[in-house]
Amino acid sequence: MRLSRFFLPILRDDPKEAEIVSHRLMLRAGLVRQASAGIYSWLPLGFRVLKKIEQIVREEQDRAGAIELLMPTIQSADLWRESGRYDDYGQEMLRISDRHGRDMLYGPTNEELITEIFRNAVSSYRDLPRNLYHIQWKFRDEIRPRFGVMRGREFLMKDAYSFDLTVEGAERSYNKMFVAYLRTFERMGLKAIPMVAETGPIGGDLSHEFIILAETGESAVFCHADLIALEAPGDDIDFESDLAPIIGQWTAKYAATEEMHDAERFEKEVPENMRLSARGIEVGHIFLFGAKYSEPMKCHVQGSDGNLIPLQSGSYGIGVSRLVGAIIEASHDDAGIVWPAQVAPFDVGLINLKPGDDATDGACEDLYNRLLGAKLDVLYDDTDERAGAKFTTMDLIGLPWQLIVGPKSLKEGQVELKNRASGDRQKLSPDEAVKALVAAAS
Repeated sequence: MRLSRFFLPILRDDPKEAEIVSHRLMLRAGLVRQASAGIYSWLPLGFRVLKKIEQIVREEQDRAGAIELLMPTIQSADLWRESGRYDDYGQEMLRISDRHGRDMLYGPTNEELITEIFRNAVSSYRDLPRNLYHIQWKFRDEIRPRFGVMRGREFLMKDAYSFDLTVEGAERSYNKMFVAYLRTFERMGLKAIPMVAETGPIGGDLSHEFIILAETGESAVFCHADLIALEAPGDDIDFESDLAPIIGQWTAKYAATEEMHDAERFEKEVPENMRLSARGIEVGHIFLFGAKYSEPMKCHVQGSDGNLIPLQSGSYGIGVSRLVGAIIEASHDDAGIVWPAQVAPFDVGLINLKPGDDATDGACEDLYNRLLGAKLDVLYDDTDERAGAKFTTMDLIGLPWQLIVGPKSLKEGQVELKNRASGDRQKLSPDEAVKALVAAAS
C-alpha cells in the first residue's frame, strides 16, 4: 500500500479526551475515530489490526474443535424472559421495540439465542458434544464509557458456547477453551495469565479471566511469579487428549483478580519473593454454568435410556476490539505503538527519503515489488513529507520494521533496516535487506 493513496489521518498533538496510553495512541495513529460516547469507527490502519487479531482467534477456535456461525446483533426479549435474565441484566442492556411493538434488544451476549438455536436443532445425545462460536459486534450501555476501546459501549467479541451431556464432558470442553486461550494470546505476543474470577451476570460456578499485565491496567491482580515463565502449549497439542495436566499446571499456583483476592491465602501460599502484585487488563473470560440456561429454556436431548437430559453448557469470550487497546497498553514506548509482528497492520514501512530522485524512486519501487512478491504487507511512504516527519509517523504507527532508502546510502549500495522494538539499525544491501525481512516474517 502506497501511503500517498492510503487513508491515515495522523494527529500531531495528544487528544485532550484520551485518558490512557492506548486511547491516545489509537487516536494519534489514525486507528479509530469516536462516533459517539463509547462508539468508534475503525479506520483502515486499525481495521487491519482488528482483522489480524480476529483471524488468530478464529484459527485457534477452529483448532480446538469449535464451529463458527454468525448470530444477529438484535435479539428477541422473549428469549431473555425465558431464561429469567431480561429483568435482571440491568441498564447496560439496550432495550428497543420494533414497529410492531415487539420487545427487542441489542445483544450484550448470546447465551439465550444460542441455546434456542441448539434446542431446535439437536434432539439426540449422539449429536453431542458441540461448541459453536461467532465473532460479532455487541453493545453494553456502560454508565461511563471511557479509555477508548478498552471500555466502550459497542465492541467486537468472540463468544463460544459448549453443549455437553454430562458435567465431566462440560469440563473437558472448558479445558479445551482454556488451552485455546493460552495459545491465542501467546500467538499475539502476549503473556496472559488465567485467574480465578467472578461469574457475574453470566452465572455458573467455574470461571477464569485471562489477564495481561500492564502498568496502566484497569484493576489490581495477584499471582505467583512463576506463572509469568510458563509457556502455552505448542502446535502439536492434541485437543482430544486429557488436558487436565495442562490446566493443573496453570491453576495450581495462586492467581486471582482483585474481586476474588484472598490476602491471607496469598501470603500463606506464595513465598514473599514470589508474590506478584500488579495491574492487569482482562482480554478473555470463560465460564462453566452447567444447566443454568438449558433447564429454564428446556434445551434437552434424549439420552441412551430414552430420558430427557438438560444440557451442560459453558461460554467463552474474547474481547477482539478490546485486544487492540490492550496490546498497545502492553507494548508501546515514548515514540508510539510497538506492534508485535503477529498483529501489526503492515510488516514493514518502506521509507523513500527523496521522492522524485530517480535512484531512490527506482530502488524503492524494486524493493516494494520484491517484498510484495514475498507476501509481505508493505506500507510504502512515497509522500513529499520531510524525513523527520516520515520517521515520526513510522515510529508512531509502530510497524515492526522500517526500511529506509536515501540517496546517500544508495551511492554506497546500501539501505537501512530498523527494528522498531529494539531500535537496532543495520546497513545492508537491498538484497540482504529483503532476505532479512522475509526471514523475520517466516
